[in-house]
Amino acid sequence: MQRDGYDVARGLEALRAAVAQVLLGPQVSVVGGPTMLLSETSVSHGSQATVGSGTSAVDGGGFDDADQAASSEESEAERTRLIALVELARTGDSDAFGLLYDHYQSSVYRFLFYRTRSVQVAEDLTSETFFRALRSMNNFRWQGKDFGAWLMTIARNLATDHFKAGRTRLELTTEDMSDHDDATEGPEATVLAGLTNEILLGALKSLPDEQRDCLIMRFLQGMSIAETAAVLGRSDGAIKQLQLRGVRNLAKLMPEGIRD
Repeated sequence: MQRDGYDVARGLEALRAAVAQVLLGPQVSVVGGPTMLLSETSVSHGSQATVGSGTSAVDGGGFDDADQAASSEESEAERTRLIALVELARTGDSDAFGLLYDHYQSSVYRFLFYRTRSVQVAEDLTSETFFRALRSMNNFRWQGKDFGAWLMTIARNLATDHFKAGRTRLELTTEDMSDHDDATEGPEATVLAGLTNEILLGALKSLPDEQRDCLIMRFLQGMSIAETAAVLGRSDGAIKQLQLRGVRNLAKLMPEGIRD
């Protein structure tokens, strides 16, 4: 799920800087380079709201896992609201599910767009994600995970199935993303100037699925390590290593003129 107010352009800038840091080596300092390589994003998102027997937002609708409800939203009011909406949606409340759709649709679409590089495919898979979620709401269980992570898991599986079925190929596009213009001098400036959004996004498609998805979630959606771990079914430590390997492998995919 994309963090509220998250700046995608800054995420791309952080990814470019991280790749440049790998290419240039530790002896050369790139502003903003290592800060996101193994760290959290600048957005604070470690909070979780848990609904227990004494603080339940709703009565659980007959489900026995309300005490495991969790949300990574920053606002306590928003966490409580979303948890309550999920509980209502699990009982068949279509209005509640509609409000969940309004909240999560843009994040799911963004992930699928970066994953498929196609507006039409991303729109189709987003619709299918929410259709499957609606159909499976009565089977949803909290297990201490954010509802958005569950949606992203559905979206990720749909994207994987889409490419396995061979219905399309990844097409390079830089829709609504501007190339970087850097007027500074020095080897780091030369490398950064060559690492255009077009090159970075094109190279992402050649990474292994987990590495690609990890970088999309962390850099382009601003998801925390914990949120990414929930979607990929990995530990926080594994996500840090997956991200580091992804950045290093992305650096290896850069054109020779940039790597030299």
